[in-house]
Amino acid sequence: MASTLREPVPAPLRDISAPESTTAVHQTAVFAGGCFWGVQSVFQRVKGVVQTTVGYSGGAANTANYRAVCGEDTGHAEAIEIVFDPTVVSYGALLRVFFSVVHDPTQLNRQGADIGTSYRSSIFYTDEQQREIATAYVKQLDEAGMFGKPIVTQIVPLAAFYAGEDYHQDYALKNPHNPYIQVCDIPKIAALKRQFPELFQEYSR
Repeated sequence: MASTLREPVPAPLRDISAPESTTAVHQTAVFAGGCFWGVQSVFQRVKGVVQTTVGYSGGAANTANYRAVCGEDTGHAEAIEIVFDPTVVSYGALLRVFFSVVHDPTQLNRQGADIGTSYRSSIFYTDEQQREIATAYVKQLDEAGMFGKPIVTQIVPLAAFYAGEDYHQDYALKNPHNPYIQVCDIPKIAALKRQFPELFQEYSR
């Protein structure tokens, strides 16, 4: 998996510049990369990220709940909404973490033992600039042969993000001894700290 890489993938050649204004305007990114517990546990420890929320994207509002999504026929992916300060961390830097640490972007509709379209790799872009950055970055990584196989990450417009149930929020933080968290998610946190020490921050609720 991507979290076992010894070094992070290269930074994107194209990125979004931080606003010139000294007053930070928060921006939003929405990614899906397998079980949302682990994705959140990584991004909430990235400097410049001010809020993370796990939830669902890709389907309708009336099926945006865990029980329905587990049926694998709603169109939803387990996703995370990231609110970040672009004067501290860029959209491109978030993408770099996404591809380096969060998941294996060459696995189609699965991450490890988690199988189904709800575990697919997706970037839900919020505007044309995000689409261009993400598309160029996937092309850059594929052309460099970073993963040995083609990246299958979907790059699709964000129609809506629906927040998940309360018990899923901060799940890894609240359940550190859960065997799934121990095996799948704690190593990702360690990989973030090792690969991106300049971006790593401790997180507490």
